[in-house]
Amino acid sequence: MSTDIAAAITEALKTVIDPELGYNIVDLGFVYRAEVQDGHAQILLTTTTPGCPATDYLCAAVEACTASVAGIAAVDVTMTWDPPWSPDRMSAEAKAYFGVGL
Repeated sequence: MSTDIAAAITEALKTVIDPELGYNIVDLGFVYRAEVQDGHAQILLTTTTPGCPATDYLCAAVEACTASVAGIAAVDVTMTWDPPWSPDRMSAEAKAYFGVGL
């Protein structure tokens, strides 16, 4: 995946805000992997818990924003809880915002 398209996907994914936490999914550490091959994006995503009520919303939002990136023709979003999400995955900015690890 080119660095340009990777950066564009990351920026697009930062527009997806978890409705319960009110923060973007990239800095929350919900995006485990984003790969593109021949215009086909594959996003591996998690939530804080397997029973998260925002799962469908997040998947749809990730698919829509990734599809809006130039050069993306198709998007597959896969949910996983292996490994389980933990606050350790959060960016330094998100940790500071939520007061994690202070």
